[in-house]
Amino acid sequence: MPEDEAQTIPPEPLLQVIANLARFHREHEQFYSQAPLRQADELQARSRALKSLAGRWSVTDVGESAGNPFAGAEDLNAPGLVAESGILFMEGEDEPVELQRLKRDVRELAQDSDQTGIWLAHAMEQAWEAVGLLAAYPALADLLGERHRIIANDWQSAGLLALVARLLRRSLALLDRVTFSPAALRSDLRSERNAPAYLYSASELLDRAADLLAESATLVRDNERRWRVFGTRIHRLRLTG
Repeated sequence: MPEDEAQTIPPEPLLQVIANLARFHREHEQFYSQAPLRQADELQARSRALKSLAGRWSVTDVGESAGNPFAGAEDLNAPGLVAESGILFMEGEDEPVELQRLKRDVRELAQDSDQTGIWLAHAMEQAWEAVGLLAAYPALADLLGERHRIIANDWQSAGLLALVARLLRRSLALLDRVTFSPAALRSDLRSERNAPAYLYSASELLDRAADLLAESATLVRDNERRWRVFGTRIHRLRLTG
């Protein structure tokens, strides 16, 4: 290979590192272009459950306890929701276990989103500095825009995940304003009916978090072709080297 041509191409050890990163980061992102969509779908299902309860409690005629602790609360259960979500208000119980599970799952997703966002932002900080060094090699000059776009997409995705975590935690804080025992709910529904308002607002925050999760997946999926083009170039340079 002519000396002047060799100087335009990264040395083989560096090419090997770049090829490894392109392969495994691309595979990693293939997962994160799908996982947030599943999470968004699950969040929307939880949001629908909260809206169903809020809708029911906005108009229901509040009744009295049926006396049987195993009986379902006719005035509190939303039509069709028990079969869809399992959320069942019973006369002798406090907060339904399924509603407790809903909040637990949202709390766990908030923690996961926060951790992933922090990790991803840190990784992109390092990647930004590393990719800047590739400007020294003209053989990669036309792909530097693609590589920086990958980093920008991932960095933006990290920011979205941080916001998702905030939205989910605030949604939980709103739900904590409601006491979900049949007695407490009936007391509220006979007076101010604050519970439906809190549930509607909490569900709207879940909706926005779901939207941002889907947007995060879209950003990561946008990287697929860019990784493919970048990885193909590195492969060819290694063959010609």
